[in-house]
Amino acid sequence: MAASAGPEIERLISLLAKLPGMGPRSARRAALALLKRREQLLVPLAASLAETAAKVVNCSVCGAPDTRDPCSVCSDQTRDNALICVVEEAGALWAMERSGAFRGKYHVLGGLLSALDGVGPEQLRIAELIGRVKGGEMGGGEAREVVLALPATVDGQTTAHYLAERLSAAGVQVTSLARGVPVGGELDWLDDGTIIQALRARRRA
Repeated sequence: MAASAGPEIERLISLLAKLPGMGPRSARRAALALLKRREQLLVPLAASLAETAAKVVNCSVCGAPDTRDPCSVCSDQTRDNALICVVEEAGALWAMERSGAFRGKYHVLGGLLSALDGVGPEQLRIAELIGRVKGGEMGGGEAREVVLALPATVDGQTTAHYLAERLSAAGVQVTSLARGVPVGGELDWLDDGTIIQALRARRRA
């Protein structure tokens, strides 16, 4: 297919191949599926992508992508402003929301500390987190507890340790997810029951 495909199709394949879990072969299969079902899949997908690109912004409070700012979670007055769950990326936030076990607010770091990749505190939304904890957010008063829901990886644990020190110095209780989250596990790959169990059994970080 690649040898005879036009430049538009080649670009579609190239862009699809950049998605997580999509190599060149998977990208070609996905492109073929879209082309075969042009009206049912390709056209609606193109319209949805264009609309998403035009309307989605990052929440100025938590950093999560949404079509409103503040996002739907930060705007929800029924949630506990004094309870903040810190996650690496939005995928972990969505996983926590699917579980239905957490009724506080969130903070998306935008990555993890990594000396190997040259990612330091200034590259992440750590200063914004400290500001939320010290000064409160959205008129909800100061944070009572910060839950560190970070991956059980080397970078995840390094980030959690750094945050625990910074947050404890700010006078807030810091906890982390406990049993149920395997070493090396990513939140957005876990089932809802595992997340619920880990959240309920959280401990001081």
